[in-house]
Amino acid sequence: MRQLALLVTIILLVINTESVFAARSVKHVKKLEHSENKAMQCVAFSPYVGDINPNYGVHPSKELIDTLLDKLVKETKFRCIMTYGVLNGLEYTFAAAEARKLKVIAIIWLDKDIPVNDQSIASGIEVAKAFPKTIVKLSCGSEVRTRHGNVFDGEIVKCMDSLRKAGVKQPITTIDTWWEWCNRSAPCQKTGFEAKADWIGVNIFPWWENKYASVHSCTSAEQAADFHIARLEEVRQAYPGKDVVLTEFGWPNGPEGGTETNTRTGQKCGVAGSKNQVKVIQSTLKKLAEKNWSGNVFEAFSEKWKPDDEGNFGSHWGICQGEPPYTCLKDFR
Repeated sequence: MRQLALLVTIILLVINTESVFAARSVKHVKKLEHSENKAMQCVAFSPYVGDINPNYGVHPSKELIDTLLDKLVKETKFRCIMTYGVLNGLEYTFAAAEARKLKVIAIIWLDKDIPVNDQSIASGIEVAKAFPKTIVKLSCGSEVRTRHGNVFDGEIVKCMDSLRKAGVKQPITTIDTWWEWCNRSAPCQKTGFEAKADWIGVNIFPWWENKYASVHSCTSAEQAADFHIARLEEVRQAYPGKDVVLTEFGWPNGPEGGTETNTRTGQKCGVAGSKNQVKVIQSTLKKLAEKNWSGNVFEAFSEKWKPDDEGNFGSHWGICQGEPPYTCLKDFR
């Protein structure tokens, strides 16, 4: 009897030990899952600095891309970038990022030139497979609807379908403004792209809403962070279960003291300047972190080639200068 009792005791001890170990293992797995799903704080990266223009002329060199990424790593806290294209030398960015242990959200650029779109899609598939640990998310286009309406929806769908068919493993989306993701409706309505998208990439710029919008037409730098969160909440409610990422947000650092006049209301609400830029970015990143949401600051380096419709403010969005020595603001170190 004593031997039987001892045997039962041992069995119960083993079962209890295994239960404790299993519970600890579950907690460990959940902890790992939480760490893997940790929100990312990234910055939009484009090497079209100085006199380089994406519409004509020379393309960014490997040396320039290396220089800019080295500067970004040395002078800022960002270890994740979002890129704008996979052609014309930009495909080197992924090898350069991997060498510096940077994560990348890669945009396959889509526009009205269909043959070029096909080249971009093919190159996007190639780099996605070549750098599976570095490229963590993909987007079929950025603001295609904002630029062209619904004309090129088929190009976006073609890109998404091509990535799937090719066996690309990274999560896929198309990036556009919150207004486009809301199907130009209030309250926010679905676009239909969510059926093919793994995540939702949303660009939000109260600065430009202050100029062009008839609603949400007056947002100051002090109110910008709350504006970003409010628009993200609307999109999240429209797309339950989808990871919603603030893929672009920012504020111009100049011309210092400059402001835009709303074309519909005549209001002047946003004031450009370095202090306001820091205020908008830091307050937004803080609110995103509190919610464990990801965000991409626009942008790393100022680009003076920006289109004419952005006026004097278009070349003042970088947290780093767009001219040598490409100095970055100390506030983001």
